[in-house]
Amino acid sequence: MSTSRLLTYLRQDRMPHVWCPGCGNGVIMKAFVDAIDRLLLDPERIAVVSGIGCSSRVTGYLNFNTMHTLHGRAIAFATGVKLARPEFKVVVMGGDGDVLAIGGNHFIHACRRNMDLTVVIFNNNIYGMTGGQYSPTTPEDTYASTAPYGNIEDQFDTVKLAINSGATYVARSTVYHYVQTVQYIQNGLKHKGMSVIEIMTNCHTYFGRYNGMPEPVQMLSYFKEKSVPLKKAEKMPPEELDGKIVIGEFVDIEKKTYNEKYEQLKLKLAFKEKE
Repeated sequence: MSTSRLLTYLRQDRMPHVWCPGCGNGVIMKAFVDAIDRLLLDPERIAVVSGIGCSSRVTGYLNFNTMHTLHGRAIAFATGVKLARPEFKVVVMGGDGDVLAIGGNHFIHACRRNMDLTVVIFNNNIYGMTGGQYSPTTPEDTYASTAPYGNIEDQFDTVKLAINSGATYVARSTVYHYVQTVQYIQNGLKHKGMSVIEIMTNCHTYFGRYNGMPEPVQMLSYFKEKSVPLKKAEKMPPEELDGKIVIGEFVDIEKKTYNEKYEQLKLKLAFKEKE
């Protein structure tokens, strides 16, 4: 199937992009517009919001209603967009540092509220744009510019954080697993409620270079070798899962959203005013 149909979803006058050659961010951007195309969604009724970072530059290239906002505040802006335009599909796209560090409080409370948002997290395990500092998802004992002797902090498990905070659709994939990535984004967009799709992506420029994988193909091979499907992982002992990337759909449940409760409250107040 020709992918030229996807070009209509991109601002081609903004090309070439600023990402490093071989960066996985382009794979995620393509997977996102592929999912939009397959769902036949109206681009005029889609809003995509990002914060600051390499991955957050994606909103400059997407031909939708887009907002490139403040560092860590994309979910806050997206919440306002969704409340103002409830008929829109509102998507947040950002990195592990942007969404889970400075934006972590917004993330957990959006999950708690079950906001009707789709949050796509580009997880490259590092701060790519600002010089390779370790992030909340940098694995222990790996290296970064601010961890030259190895990271001594435990990492966030994004999936567990999202589930325990209240998200109602949670999935994880990698840029190596393109077909699954498209499917999970599709499912997240169709889901009513807080959808979180974590996509492991390669920053070979920093994370890879500091950890013996300076070429994109090396990191893709790493994702291939380290990934374990959820159904298989459920049968494996914890020691065998150490250092693995469990991929799949972890949660998909129905629950009343904050947005539905908000609309009900508006109707209730309007009814009281008429009494």
